[in-house]
Amino acid sequence: MMSTRTDLILRKFYEHSIWSCRFCSSVSKESGKSNQFFSSANPGKLFFNNYVQRLLRSLTRVDEEKVFQTRKEGKRLKAPIIKFMTVEELEQAKRKANREMNLRLQMPPVIKMNDDEVKVLAEDHLLQGYSPSKYVFTDISAGVTNKDRIIVVREPKGTLRFAKQSERGRINQSYFPIEGKEIDTPKMFYDPYLADLIEREEFNFILDRACIQFDPDEPDYHRVTKQVYNVVNSKKKYDTLRSTRHFGPLVFHLTWEKQIDDLLTDVIQSGRLDEAVSLIKLYNVIHPTANLAEFVEYDDDIKLIQNYAKYVSSKRHNIEHALSYYKKLQEEKQELDNTIKAAHGKHVTEENLQDKTE
Repeated sequence: MMSTRTDLILRKFYEHSIWSCRFCSSVSKESGKSNQFFSSANPGKLFFNNYVQRLLRSLTRVDEEKVFQTRKEGKRLKAPIIKFMTVEELEQAKRKANREMNLRLQMPPVIKMNDDEVKVLAEDHLLQGYSPSKYVFTDISAGVTNKDRIIVVREPKGTLRFAKQSERGRINQSYFPIEGKEIDTPKMFYDPYLADLIEREEFNFILDRACIQFDPDEPDYHRVTKQVYNVVNSKKKYDTLRSTRHFGPLVFHLTWEKQIDDLLTDVIQSGRLDEAVSLIKLYNVIHPTANLAEFVEYDDDIKLIQNYAKYVSSKRHNIEHALSYYKKLQEEKQELDNTIKAAHGKHVTEENLQDKTE
């Protein structure tokens, strides 16, 4: 246990706080699209904005069956239970299921990567050579979070410094273990094992395990998640993450990197023009563009998409082709509806005439 004076001194040097990936991203800043979000290189300031969160949630496209599907957790499956319920009990069960669904869809936070800079507290050359091993001093006081916990290392050459992030992870896991997290980074997060999992499209499994093993500012977390996101985008396997808590961070990453063209084409081809508009609005929040701002606040969805394709997109032909295909399908659908209505009206008229004749 460290002395009070030492504790205060070290806390003054250690001012670092982030959100844990094991918590949800529902903590957000004031809503709105203030310029304070536009000029920052820190994605966290944008990601936690209420408006951005609403756009990401709308793009997730919630599918209840997929949200509650059986997960690979290495546990024995429970037999389904069939109950007879009253109307009131059924409504209560639905509300409980909705709360569980919202909990499962809470997105891991996207924040700036920690540079893991070594902060030296003191150099004591008199201790050089005193021991061939490092000494780690940890504040294990009750009520201190793992992020705020003071951990310092005395090097064999006498240098006293704050622990690196990888060292902090191992020490915290030793004193305050988190279920599912390992002290040493599992081999699955390194090639060839990671490449094999990606090849088998185990994207959800990789991302779920990364959320447990790493904090969202760790370099390894950024490395693993970005590798998965890039493969999903290159293979256009968006449905593997859609309706999961990882789809929002995927969309945010692609938007941050200005790589939404393939995803935009995908949602237009699926007939979800509302999602296409939300995606372009998200792009305009992160990368304000004069050619889009004029149409973002209006209801001309087609014009907004056309302007994005014309002035921003690097794959203009693909987007315009998908938009033409969408328009054609809508025209055919309208024509079919009119035909059915006309046929139905004619049928009714003939029946009325027959009744009158009789």
